[in-house]
Amino acid sequence: MDGQQRVVDHIVDQLAAIGVDYMFGVDGANVEDLYDAAYFHDGVTAVLAKHEFSAATMADGYSRAGCGLGVVMATSGGGSLNIVPGLGESLASRVPVLALVGQPPTVMDGRGSFQDTSGRNGSLDAQALFSTVSVYCRRITSAEEVLTALPEAIAAAWRGGPAVLLLPKDVQQALVPVRSRLMSAPEPPTVGDPRLIARALRRARGPVTIIAGEQVARDDARVELERLRALLRARVATVPDAKDVSGSPGLGSSSSLGVTGVMGHPGIADAIRDSALCLLIGSRLNVTARTGLDDALSCVPVMSIGSAAPYLPCTHIHTDDLRTSLGQLAMMLSGGGQRPTGLRVPELIGHQELIPPRHDGDGIRYRDAISALDAVLPDDVDIVVDAGNTGAAAIHNLPVRRSGRFIVALGMGGMGYSFGAAIGMAFGRGRRVVVVAGDGSFFMHGMEMHTAWQYRLPITFVLFNNNAHAMCVTREKLYYRDMYSYNRFRASNLGAGLAAMFPGLRSVDVGEPGQLRTALGTALADDGPSVVSIECSADEIPPFAPFLAALRHATPTTEESTTHVAARA
Repeated sequence: MDGQQRVVDHIVDQLAAIGVDYMFGVDGANVEDLYDAAYFHDGVTAVLAKHEFSAATMADGYSRAGCGLGVVMATSGGGSLNIVPGLGESLASRVPVLALVGQPPTVMDGRGSFQDTSGRNGSLDAQALFSTVSVYCRRITSAEEVLTALPEAIAAAWRGGPAVLLLPKDVQQALVPVRSRLMSAPEPPTVGDPRLIARALRRARGPVTIIAGEQVARDDARVELERLRALLRARVATVPDAKDVSGSPGLGSSSSLGVTGVMGHPGIADAIRDSALCLLIGSRLNVTARTGLDDALSCVPVMSIGSAAPYLPCTHIHTDDLRTSLGQLAMMLSGGGQRPTGLRVPELIGHQELIPPRHDGDGIRYRDAISALDAVLPDDVDIVVDAGNTGAAAIHNLPVRRSGRFIVALGMGGMGYSFGAAIGMAFGRGRRVVVVAGDGSFFMHGMEMHTAWQYRLPITFVLFNNNAHAMCVTREKLYYRDMYSYNRFRASNLGAGLAAMFPGLRSVDVGEPGQLRTALGTALADDGPSVVSIECSADEIPPFAPFLAALRHATPTTEESTTHVAARA
């Protein structure tokens, strides 16, 4: 006869059985039973974050880096509300995450309990709220429900996005039978048939250009992408949040075109115009990734394969498993008599960068700082980039490490994402992670580096300190005639301040270009966390296409229209 165990023990057992090693969260009265269950399970470690948003980004970064299903835990009330923006990022970027959210006991529903979110008797409705930022949301009202709801939630998350289980305190403590067998496996993903694309490629006469997206990383299809690229002798561009998926990393490769979109490389449009066919792989190609390419894409046949149709009209093949579908496509094109004969190696298009205007103010230039970082980064580090002018400079200019990951969250573009995501990656991949973030992002969620300090994680935080929300300063200058600024800060010494806060933490401020490479090299050599704060200028224009277009007095781009922002005379 089966024994019995608490619902929380069942949840942790089942998560461990599918390979979950870490659960990220902030403890509290209505989630403490989950922490208790994790403590007594040998295969799972519960990580304590400092803020629930960062816990959600830890789970996102863990999953996005290919380490398995990311799991975030939050208590009721304000704690649960704090994970909403993190789940919003995971939803927009289709990142598999499971959120386990504590709730007050069901017997208190609608009776004025502290942090009541049952939706009854005028209380906040957590299920309605979380349903808007998830692909699956269910409020569990009895122990037996969890036996079916948990596998449903996991399966939904793996299809791309966050799944949420709302778990009242009394349900967490209730008993369910101990199951000797594991939960049933989720239904196999839909594998799209790429024969239509194969036929088009056989008919093509000329070069092929591939634009690869974030689903290549999610489905672990890098090897299959490179095999297809080599077979087609194609050039590969990547969208900004999939910079590390190209099978031929590094700008020295003749087949690598760089990054598309607002922070991208202008030569990609020329490559597309010169193509017989453009193949989108695993990307919807939103405006951030598509800016500057619409005219070129309208001139050539475009085909797509992935889990969601692109935003531009094209022939699309649905697949939830790019790894299998790309493998099938390569096989279709490599057999006897099946190989495309009209494809040709494209003429080399030189690497083109966005060129911001020269800036002679105080501080270290973005490009010089990125060059110094590139010179000292080893091949096996992972990189997480945050939002803003700093992020634009890193996305545009910092090459991917040959055996590392490069992550940026552009689904919602929330500032401060990188601090938690790097922690999730460091736990999951067990290698050094480098965070590139601005001081504005640091002031939002940078104190999460205390978690890296607490666990002695190998993370180097490179902070570009321009004493401002610099992207907003740039917008004030370009679109509001530079008449005022809400977005400049009083100067701060982040390196010295963090060294004082965390005794023993290697943390320095660098204001001279000649000191930067040595400081970065020393920080990277540290066993645990380290910080290099780089003094730079908020008045430097980053490599961001809409800003450069505004400087040239060109017609404003769709996402940066200035027709509604005329300043007062």
